[in-house]
Amino acid sequence: MKPVLALFALTLALGGCTAADKSDKTTESPKPDPSVADAALSRDTKAICEQADRTGTAFGSALTADLKLQLDAKGKGAAATAQAKQKLSQDVSNYSYALGDMSKLAGDPTLKSTLKQMSGQVTAFSGDLTKIDATRLSQLSDTLDRACGKG
Repeated sequence: MKPVLALFALTLALGGCTAADKSDKTTESPKPDPSVADAALSRDTKAICEQADRTGTAFGSALTADLKLQLDAKGKGAAATAQAKQKLSQDVSNYSYALGDMSKLAGDPTLKSTLKQMSGQVTAFSGDLTKIDATRLSQLSDTLDRACGKG
């Protein structure tokens, strides 16, 4: 039961992540040049906060799917279990990297620090639910919300 509580705490710690656009898009818009996108995002607290919300929401969905995949893989042998674990590890790594990248762009010192600390906490998690420091993630999420004008 403890891993389920940890997952719930992690989902809550991702905070304000329900504000993401949930519209069904059938066509993808062209991806902007990352350097141009980074320059536009740099020092724009509102845009970084919106990106953090979208990224957190996507990670929450991926995490839920990955954990379901791990549970389903248990009865399918070692290869399926290893593949499910690798998928979770990659999604955790991607989210941590995204948070770290956003922290580098943030101009607001509180936002910068919070995103960097969240990246570290997610990295420490490494896909192992027993490593989640739900209290610390919740505190960071609250700080992120305040830095983003939500709290």
